[in-house]
Amino acid sequence: MKISTKGRYGLTIMIELAKKHGEGPVSLKTIAQANDLSEHYLEQLIAPLRNTGLVKSIRGAYGGYILSDVPSKITAGDVIRVLEGPITPVEGIEDEEPAKRELWIRIRDAIKEVLDNTTLEDLASHSEDGEADAYMFYI
Repeated sequence: MKISTKGRYGLTIMIELAKKHGEGPVSLKTIAQANDLSEHYLEQLIAPLRNTGLVKSIRGAYGGYILSDVPSKITAGDVIRVLEGPITPVEGIEDEEPAKRELWIRIRDAIKEVLDNTTLEDLASHSEDGEADAYMFYI
């Protein structure tokens, strides 16, 4: 499974919202500028995140987006599934011979384990220089 820019940039949006959680709405323009991304592309990504209830939009001059829940309750898996679809490393796993099927299932389950046990809070707590404040990733 290869995560596309949809998943990567969508996760970027969500991490930025997690970093600003409790401070009020954040505009897509602010997120785009901070991460050197296209605001137009982020507008396309925010719609499914809003439609599935992961973010809420706030209208008005000081509007923008906020997380619909606390960052500790939203996982990377939640975001990736909305933007990328089901997590599967290989199409047609059920048609594979048993030995290969078992391998693909183990890979899928390992990916799910990491994504579903990594919250936005975990990701937002990483410092800008790439060092984790208190969280380690193991694959």
